[in-house]
Amino acid sequence: MITKPDSSRQPAVWQRELAASQISPLALLEALSLPADHPQLAPAAARGFPLKVPLAYRQRMTRGKLDDPLFRQVWPHPLEAAAHSDARIDAVGDLVKTRGGGIIHKYQGRALLIATGACAIHCRYCFRRHFPYGDQLASRGQWHDALATLAADPSIHEVILSGGDPLSLSDDKLAQLVAGLDAIPHLKRLRIHTRQPIVLPSRVDAAMLSWLGTTRLQKVVVVHVNHAQEIDASVGRALASLADQGATLLNQSVLLRGVNDDADVLQHLSESLFARQVMPYYLHLLDPVVGAMHFDVPLKEALQLMQTLAARLPGYLLPRLAREIPGQPGKTIYTPQGTQCLD
Repeated sequence: MITKPDSSRQPAVWQRELAASQISPLALLEALSLPADHPQLAPAAARGFPLKVPLAYRQRMTRGKLDDPLFRQVWPHPLEAAAHSDARIDAVGDLVKTRGGGIIHKYQGRALLIATGACAIHCRYCFRRHFPYGDQLASRGQWHDALATLAADPSIHEVILSGGDPLSLSDDKLAQLVAGLDAIPHLKRLRIHTRQPIVLPSRVDAAMLSWLGTTRLQKVVVVHVNHAQEIDASVGRALASLADQGATLLNQSVLLRGVNDDADVLQHLSESLFARQVMPYYLHLLDPVVGAMHFDVPLKEALQLMQTLAARLPGYLLPRLAREIPGQPGKTIYTPQGTQCLD
């Protein structure tokens, strides 16, 4: 029997922080002591994809530093409006692989649920910044359509919760979903793709850990960190709590011009992640989405970075350089020597 959420319950700490994450460009500049009249700080491109960044993340930015790597990830730079011949609205071909009920089924054995369109932070390079979430939410109808689709396909063994950020949903809704997934016998693994333990570490609270700890499914939490400056003590505690619940922790980064396109930065990131029980997993080449091409790092340059990292790091700390090419049966992986394979 599914019980209705208690509407009289007070919002959790993380929910209050999430509600306050949208901020005006001027307020952010003032908080960081940055000049509003600087030519790189004209936020005209924010329309349609507003500035959104939690206080916990803003507090890790360096005041007065225009090229702060965290600030660069969230600030709507004027170059977002620049035309680029390679840029697309649906950069990775998600829309042609939707199956209804919020399910995207691209790869054999696993399916992705678009749980919500909401995020705690709007990363300016987001490959789903133009995604029509209103038409593709698995949460519509109390998950019934999504669960029925998954139950009818025994070839699917792993479910990936994505969005938006699936942890933007309440714990009542997520507990209901996970209970439904538990009841499908051919499912083996639950993978959660989330940035919230990084940008909103208060999200990892007792209520979340309760439903995460009770599922029979093997748990994989894929977080998203691009720079070691994003990891502070509160993030470390959140990651430790997830690991204590038996979750395998992986990280995926995006290679971003002006943020982490430097071998020293990437090396420090891998070492900082591993110190907190997180394995470096993917380093993604930028998905060519409209509005984000100023972050692009060419493949040749990326391979040079990987060669440098391979000479410095043990193999288990070396992320896989990856690109998602629409229509391929897996991600394309580039070795430091430039060879390719599918993952």
